[in-house]
Amino acid sequence: MRKILFIWVCFVAVVSVSAQQQKLQRLPFVDQRRIHFGFSVGTHVQDLAIRHTGAVTEGGETWFAEVPSFSPGFNVGLVGDLYICPYLNLRFTPTLLFGNKTVELREEHSDTRRTVDLKSTYIMMPVSIKYSAKRLNNYCPYLSLGVAPTIDISKKRNDLLRLNTYDTYLEVGVGCDIYLPFFKLIPELKFCFGLSDIVKHKRNDLVDPLDIKYTQAVSKAFSRLVVLSIYFE
Repeated sequence: MRKILFIWVCFVAVVSVSAQQQKLQRLPFVDQRRIHFGFSVGTHVQDLAIRHTGAVTEGGETWFAEVPSFSPGFNVGLVGDLYICPYLNLRFTPTLLFGNKTVELREEHSDTRRTVDLKSTYIMMPVSIKYSAKRLNNYCPYLSLGVAPTIDISKKRNDLLRLNTYDTYLEVGVGCDIYLPFFKLIPELKFCFGLSDIVKHKRNDLVDPLDIKYTQAVSKAFSRLVVLSIYFE
């Protein structure tokens, strides 16, 4: 996450320096269209913010869970943009995300570890407000804020931990419109914060009833996403 932020800050700095010199504006009236469409491709990483119960089993075990590393996923989506005024746009960006979270379960005293690979296929339906700065030659940075109802359509398995199908995310994004001769290229970095407890606590599906100790160790878990997208509009 820190590496992604560092790369993004460097990119914005380069764009700012480049925009200081006056240049011929490409697509000067493109932002005044009432409605326009596009598509996006990108990558993302998934995380969980986990709160523990500290519960002790009958055998004296206390389990904890964490996501020790991140695996990049893939995402593709569509864009619908409604012009409101020179600095505000309403955007609808349905996106399909393929990825996974590797959760490590660790027993406090014996240091016994179990690993769970939670694969997810998310359909996200974000609605956001895009606030753009004043255009600088062929660059225009912006901020965005929105909400994204989400459904996980991946096949559920009898894992030691299991996640709920539905969630809603609060999204905060930063990006930059880059005006090319025939279209806009828009890199965007977005941070998504799940608003509900994503862990399924009722586990009647477990083959071994003793495995419920892993779920009981987790009080709540909130989903987190960092999404890097390239829009073509």
